[in-house]
Amino acid sequence: MATWHKQRPFHHRRWFVLIFTLVVSACLCKLALWQWQRAAEKEAWLGHVATMQLADPLTLAELDWRHPDRLDGMPLRGRVAWVAPYVWLLDNQLVEQQVGYDVIIPVRADAHSPLLLVNLGWLPAPAERQRLPQPAIPSTLELDGLLRIRPGGILLGQNIEAGPYPNRLQSIRVDALSQVVGSQLVDAVFYQKGSPFLYHYQQNVMPPEKHRAYALQWLGLALVMLVGGLVLTRRLSP
Repeated sequence: MATWHKQRPFHHRRWFVLIFTLVVSACLCKLALWQWQRAAEKEAWLGHVATMQLADPLTLAELDWRHPDRLDGMPLRGRVAWVAPYVWLLDNQLVEQQVGYDVIIPVRADAHSPLLLVNLGWLPAPAERQRLPQPAIPSTLELDGLLRIRPGGILLGQNIEAGPYPNRLQSIRVDALSQVVGSQLVDAVFYQKGSPFLYHYQQNVMPPEKHRAYALQWLGLALVMLVGGLVLTRRLSP
């Protein structure tokens, strides 16, 4: 009986190590699978964008918003007009280690076309936080760039600051901006290349190859964890 009491803690410890090893290894394998799937999704999207670049660009009025996923990454053409006086400065945009704002405006092609948000590019922030830059917005512009659907973004605190335009904006939330404008905006942002401001949008922040490299790293960690845990389990055997 005394011998059984001495061995029981080691027996429990061995099972704890085994279960912990299997759970952590499974989580690491799941992370590896997720990164591999992200690589496949990124590769498919890049192929989709490359195909659209070869087609003739459409105008804003010609887009069919019943299937928005098909429009993601599409180039556009045609002249659009700024819906004044709305100008939003998207906060905390970093370019070459300098903090600034992206200039966001709503535009329309004609009275019947939907309203679309256009990112005109970046401008530096003044040294004093309470001061806002006063960008000169062109009344019309020729679309040249890339359409991205469902912009979203992280929101911390108040989204739209009150006051005369331009207003500081923390995150692009189409529903909230639609209420401000008084007309429905489509759930997308067009990144304009030709404007008075700096175009800095990167459509491919992480290539598929990097996702696969991360997947192999997670898989390697899972293997190390599994082998190390099994070895330790055997050593804890009475």
